Amino acid sequence: MTPEAVIFDIGNVLIEWQPERFYDAEIGPERRRALFETVDLHAMNDRVDRGENWRDMVYQTAAAHPDHADAIRLWHDRWIEMASPAIDRSVALLRALRARSVPVFALTNFGIESFAYAETQYDFLAEFDRRYVSGHMRVTKPDPEIYRMVEADCGIAPERLLFADDRPDNIEAAAARGWQTHLFDGPEGWAARLVAKGLLTEAEAA
Repeated sequence: MTPEAVIFDIGNVLIEWQPERFYDAEIGPERRRALFETVDLHAMNDRVDRGENWRDMVYQTAAAHPDHADAIRLWHDRWIEMASPAIDRSVALLRALRARSVPVFALTNFGIESFAYAETQYDFLAEFDRRYVSGHMRVTKPDPEIYRMVEADCGIAPERLLFADDRPDNIEAAAARGWQTHLFDGPEGWAARLVAKGLLTEAEAA
């Protein structure tokens, strides 16, 4: 079945998201491991993705862990270095789909303020037909509710949606609702899937 709309995750599909890599470079692997073992920074970020204030959450976490405070604040102050670079071929695929007039949506776990900042750095974030940002929706993947909200808003039958995400749990939750899915492990495989679905020619996906 040919999809009616294509849905992109953003982190690790369109933009690399590698906090551990950033911290390894900034404070060294040993200190990074100690930091992440002591402070659940990903849980902190989950709260931002559910709509809590980005700076407040990071700075409150830093204040609660004074031994690691300087490093924790980097999650806000130098966040763009964690959320980079863009995955250029994925961006090209997004634009190729739009050139074919295929509706393209974003469905992303992203904070309100951090997404607004990312928009100032990545122009392609303004190019989606619809954007579903968890911070505004107050629910994150893989909660089934976020997929239901997408369906209700766009009005497209689940089986007509093709969704790419790098996390198996997010993919499984979408598949459970009947969505077509692609577990993203690089733009090459995603390009091949879009060609196989008849959405792009090989030349357009190259």
